[in-house]
Amino acid sequence: MLKTLVKNLFSKPVTERFPFGPREFPAGSRGQVVIDTSACIFCGLCQRKCPANAIKVVRAEKTWSIKRMQCISCGACVDACPKDSLKLDSKYFTPDVTKREDTYNA
Repeated sequence: MLKTLVKNLFSKPVTERFPFGPREFPAGSRGQVVIDTSACIFCGLCQRKCPANAIKVVRAEKTWSIKRMQCISCGACVDACPKDSLKLDSKYFTPDVTKREDTYNA
């Protein structure tokens, strides 16, 4: 035990100080859903595949909206998209305290 104690006294800490720098998420982590409206054909498959009913697609108006607090970031909409216009972004975003609905137009 003395050997481990001396080793830890003279080594760099393993942990990071989170609030003082942005957290780096590992590859494959699930963040929020991001859409590329230029590639979207507004077919509505993502709306039908969403288990939380967080996505709403209006084909006539060419609008795509998502309720961020309702989305569970499962990736079912990303897998169902035929044009690969949806992605799960792994960037850091601050938690929201209000319910909002993001709407994107073509």
